Amino acid sequence: MFDNVFHFLLLGLASFRLTRLIVFDKITEFLRSPFFDEVEQEENGVKEIYIVPKKGGIKGWIGELLSCYWCTGVWVSIILVCLYFFIPNWSGPIISVLAVAGLASFFEIAVQNWLKP
Repeated sequence: MFDNVFHFLLLGLASFRLTRLIVFDKITEFLRSPFFDEVEQEENGVKEIYIVPKKGGIKGWIGELLSCYWCTGVWVSIILVCLYFFIPNWSGPIISVLAVAGLASFFEIAVQNWLKP
């Protein structure tokens, strides 16, 4: 199915990074915001703001999808694999950049944990 193990790992790293980009990163918050509501709760004089998916409809469905890392990861993987097979010349550079960024995030976590006192 895949040309080799390297391409499989490349797609895995790219899927990991794109999923995190969509679900967690601040830079894509503007994409997520139409599908979530902010709910403010106060306990013991401390206000907390929670972000919850909108209720019902397509916005609610997308909000639920975006609030689930695993769900979003499946769809991201499907999209990247389809791009890999059907538009390899166009998707190759994008998949490579995402994979390098994904690998870099693993290195960053390792360095942060290594430098902890």
